Amino acid sequence: MTRGASGPRIFGFAHAVAVCALVGGYLVGRTQGLVVVALLGVLEIAVSFDNAIVNATVLARMNRYWQRMFLTVGVLIAAIGMRLVLPLVIVAIGARLTPWHAVDLAYANPTRYHDLLLAAQPGIAAYGGIFLLMIAIAFFREEREVHWWPLIERRLPSLLDHRGVPQLIALLFTAVAGLTVPGDVREKVVLGCLFGLLCHQAVKLLSDRVADAADADGASRPRATVEGRAALLLFIYLELLDATFSMDSVMGGFSVTVNIALITLGLAIGAGYIRALTVYVVRRGTLEQYRYLEHGAYYSIALLAVLLLWEIWRDVPDWITACTGAVVITAAWLTSIWAAKRQLRREAERHADSPDAEIQHFVSQKAEARNKDAA
Repeated sequence: MTRGASGPRIFGFAHAVAVCALVGGYLVGRTQGLVVVALLGVLEIAVSFDNAIVNATVLARMNRYWQRMFLTVGVLIAAIGMRLVLPLVIVAIGARLTPWHAVDLAYANPTRYHDLLLAAQPGIAAYGGIFLLMIAIAFFREEREVHWWPLIERRLPSLLDHRGVPQLIALLFTAVAGLTVPGDVREKVVLGCLFGLLCHQAVKLLSDRVADAADADGASRPRATVEGRAALLLFIYLELLDATFSMDSVMGGFSVTVNIALITLGLAIGAGYIRALTVYVVRRGTLEQYRYLEHGAYYSIALLAVLLLWEIWRDVPDWITACTGAVVITAAWLTSIWAAKRQLRREAERHADSPDAEIQHFVSQKAEARNKDAA
């Protein structure tokens, strides 16, 4: 086991966040508030379990210091920024309110706040779908030695690895969506798609620059662990990923309660444990041990992108989104185990058939014969 990878040590901060959140839930809503916060925390962990694998593919490139930052400061950013402030900003922009009015609305009239957030859902889905789609394309356009589904992964680089192809795909989808969605959400959808594309391109541009400076290849497997500005950029990138993944959890939280404080506290518990699990996966070397987990993470991203983009036209139940990622990650994990067992069998057979093995077997037989004669 890697030094510092013990479960209690890594999950200690998540436990502390959970205790604080449960106490906060009790102070806000007494026993009912505590139960709601606990339920939301469990739901967030269940829905976002596959996010840990996705995050781990990026976090594996960071040094210990930035992994600790992700586990501590990152939890606070996730709880306060991504699950409280970001929805408030979306409501403020969508309803043309000042930030203070949006905060007042969230607590004074949470039902109206939920309705405004729901009205912004097509734009949120468009942004998240395009952002995740660009991440998935960046993975599948690279040549790799290990393939999970060779029939697909060996052909995609030749199709996608041309300058401007990913951007063209995003812009074509934006055009189709702009022509086919209802007129009352057309502006939100188009702006969401364009903002998702611009956000990804900005992150990628900065990432490529600092990756070159850090002697990293800009892919999911660096030549050297990044630190300094490169790690800071990856940290921001991880928080953007979390923001994209968390919006479904925020929307789903309103099916349990309309109290924004309880939703934030409950989802903070899930964010803490998902981050702890991410660090645990990285330090235990799980991605190296299970060869297809990284592939499964990016297949999960691609499917989630498709589901988010489909939400522009039709609502997708939350359980489908949650189950899709869980099924893909589980399949990647199981096939990794089977592949490792097959490799061990092949190596054992090759070793048994080697000349050295035959000589050793002959010598052992002669020794046994001499022992029998002596007896």
